Amino acid sequence: MKRTASVLLLLTYFAATSAQTRPAVAATPPMGWNSYNCYGSAIHENEVKANARYMARHLKQYGWQYVVVDFLWSYDNPPGSNIGNPFQKNLDDGSFIPWLTMDKWGRLTPQPTKFPSAFGGKGFAPLAKYVHALGLKFGIHVMRGIPRQAVWARSPVLGAKGITADMIADTNSKCSWMNHMYGLDMAKPGAQAYLNSLLKLYAAWGVDFIKVDDIARPYSASEIEGYSKAIANCGRPMVLSISPGETPFKQAVHLKQNVNMWRMADDFWDNWSMQLKMFDYAKQWEGTGGPGHWPDCDMLQIGKLSKRGPVGPERYSRFTEDELYTHMTFWCIYRSPLILGGNLPENRPLEVRLFSNAEVLAVNQQGANPRQLYKRDSTMVWYSHLTGSKNIYAALFNLSDHPKEVDIDFDDLNMNGNVGVRDLWKKQDLGSFKKSYKHKINAHGALLLKLSTNDKLSRK
Repeated sequence: MKRTASVLLLLTYFAATSAQTRPAVAATPPMGWNSYNCYGSAIHENEVKANARYMARHLKQYGWQYVVVDFLWSYDNPPGSNIGNPFQKNLDDGSFIPWLTMDKWGRLTPQPTKFPSAFGGKGFAPLAKYVHALGLKFGIHVMRGIPRQAVWARSPVLGAKGITADMIADTNSKCSWMNHMYGLDMAKPGAQAYLNSLLKLYAAWGVDFIKVDDIARPYSASEIEGYSKAIANCGRPMVLSISPGETPFKQAVHLKQNVNMWRMADDFWDNWSMQLKMFDYAKQWEGTGGPGHWPDCDMLQIGKLSKRGPVGPERYSRFTEDELYTHMTFWCIYRSPLILGGNLPENRPLEVRLFSNAEVLAVNQQGANPRQLYKRDSTMVWYSHLTGSKNIYAALFNLSDHPKEVDIDFDDLNMNGNVGVRDLWKKQDLGSFKKSYKHKINAHGALLLKLSTNDKLSRK
């Protein structure tokens, strides 16, 4: 009995030690790059590597780390082809054309014509190794469920003897905008085994981030839990991001228990009206973010976009310079994940300034409990607390179409006496002020401040 008790104590000790030393996943909002906004489905391996090299050389030092290959990497886009959506024309015809690259277990694998290093069944392992060698992390996008062609082929499910794909698919569960997957009936024997086999494959490739699409709206709770369980058992820490929005707010507790990032809205693009609407979405989800679970404003629409689709012509972001600063400022004060959408090697000095300001990025990574202070008369203020100090970050926004004065009352933030004010974008101390601070801001512009009560500046 004593020996048994000792063994149990040792097992408990090692389990606790393992839990304490296991790397935290998304303890702060993930920062990285995703291929969708500039390449759609038509991204090729050499372009992924070019963006990874740029990140390693210019952005890694500021905390940017994830390199994510977005959708349809198992589909053959010939070099130079544009995205479109090859599935949109025949959503309901039951067709399995175009054919996707898939292994014998019904798991999609990279198309070797787009990702040459995947030849010979290597999958994404060589590309992940390349990204890891740069000191970065690697991620992929997947569609919820199981390929229809696996169901048609009755592919066996790895780890579930006697179970085939047609036995676990919910053929009534279909994506409304892409016709190559069925949902999984998680109540069926073998459904969880399929997801487990999928995530173990990704872990073997070296995947650090998985974005699951067509799962947040409509909300597929059982499949979300299935992916979460599969990640927990795959042997490798991974960020779990779900999309698209609008994710139901009533699922906030379930989300925090199962995923690391969830989209608040549908795809966000470089459109001022969408930016205004995002403020409303963010207010609804206020207070739900925290270590390990973050409401996601979607990718940053900054830089060279839509080189091969998916929305509009190839262009640099249509946001004005003031709107770009508002865009980046809000994502930071709100502590949204920061996922770049533009083609990084084509960054101009403007993009470099937006992505490499350590003081601004600290607001995203070190702020706590972001809240809206007020929204009135086409002006708005959000704030957060700097962890471990009495300092406060404050973001002032002019939402109107003309220059306007925006003010912040220190009493509303429980700050007394002289308050030191620092402009984080300009990296300049503006002085010490009593009671309030106000500043004239350009149309659609923003100001990001650090407020400190222990500042020694004497200006009133």
